[in-house]
Amino acid sequence: MSTLWHGRFEHGPSPELLAFTVSLPVDRRLAVDDLAGSRAHVRGLARAGVLDGEEAVAVLRALDQVGAEIEDGSFVFVPTDEDIHTAIERRATELAGPPGAKLQAGRSRNDQVACAFRLYVKRAIGVVAGGVIALQRVLLDRAVEADGAYLPGYTHLQRAQPVLLAHHLLAHGWALARDVDRLADARRRLDVSPLGAGALAGTSLPLDPGRVAAELGFARCFDNSLDAVSDRDFAAETLFALTLLGVHLSRVGEEVVLWSSDEFGFVRIDDAFATGSSMMPQKKNPDIAELARAKSGRLIGNLAGLLATLKGLPLAYNRDLQEDKEPVFDAVDQMSLALPALGGLVATMRFDVVRMQAAADSPYAAATDLAELLVEEGMPFRDAHGIVGALVRDSIERRVAWAELVAAHPALGARAVALLEPGAAVARRRSPGGGGPGPVATQIERFRERLDHDDARLALG
Repeated sequence: MSTLWHGRFEHGPSPELLAFTVSLPVDRRLAVDDLAGSRAHVRGLARAGVLDGEEAVAVLRALDQVGAEIEDGSFVFVPTDEDIHTAIERRATELAGPPGAKLQAGRSRNDQVACAFRLYVKRAIGVVAGGVIALQRVLLDRAVEADGAYLPGYTHLQRAQPVLLAHHLLAHGWALARDVDRLADARRRLDVSPLGAGALAGTSLPLDPGRVAAELGFARCFDNSLDAVSDRDFAAETLFALTLLGVHLSRVGEEVVLWSSDEFGFVRIDDAFATGSSMMPQKKNPDIAELARAKSGRLIGNLAGLLATLKGLPLAYNRDLQEDKEPVFDAVDQMSLALPALGGLVATMRFDVVRMQAAADSPYAAATDLAELLVEEGMPFRDAHGIVGALVRDSIERRVAWAELVAAHPALGARAVALLEPGAAVARRRSPGGGGPGPVATQIERFRERLDHDDARLALG
């Protein structure tokens, strides 16, 4: 068997070595990116005089045919194709003849792989971020539809203060906005071409890495060849952004699981986005929401594994870096599936507004408003907190109606009882960014503007 390094070795590789070191099943998806890098490299070799005009045309035609064969499924892999990069070079050389053997001049698989991987991640970030924005628009649409509907807000999973349903939905939307920002920022930092760094020290050939970087659409070129081939910060950073996105989707999933239970009863999941039980005919299960929770654990494992791989590597390239792609590919795949599935779930589920509002209209939910009423009249908050807290305790322990105790208290009375009316507490949320009608109306407009801004940012690349 002939390999890229066969000249140094007396014997060919063992089947065991090939079986253990092969990465082709994982990195085949980098074909389009490797071909792009190879075409740019060929043009660079022609400018440097390593390939003459006819040779460059022959190799470029061979690369185009390789791309067509991969796309239509007719490409034939052989046992010595360790990875997609080796396979493409082998086939291009078969097609182009002697000029194909010059393809790897001034280039190592080290900078070649790093270049293809960066191109892939740059493109994948745009796809995932677009999916996040699509989910955000679903949340925005549902927030607008919710109009004045409200529900209990929770801390410690205990009913706290009522908030508009729109406010709750957009809380998830703003968390996802930070995910878009992180993904865009990661893409900005990874937008550096490593092609031209060679194995680790560059090349003696008169290549122009800066021009190649521009041809490939990179914003800039590497500054240090050692760093260029060993850097996988971009993979770790992208994986972190995807993992935190997964955590945020997990939180959405957890709430759907809770809210769709009979104990909450706040939402009903559409049949198209639920599953049933093989044994219990009455069941309707929130599988999408549950899997959104589970996938976050998978992504956390991917991130921890990649960081553990990177933590002890000396400069420059080490074969350990072959393990950088699978966790990133998996994270991209999982988020690409989860985002539209959750989007469909949220878009079609029905809110039981009556049940939500009944839960939020517990008179105790207005306890903070009573304390703030006393504060508005000059009472220190701690004193007001103590008065209202004592009334709550008295109502629960003596089983006396809360409104009765509020009405009878000399510091509160009838004007305070009016705050216990359904919907009164949520209407009092007036501070910027709060959960009441005025702040939420402003928030909806700001959120819509943010989505338009992020759409434009993604389009610019």
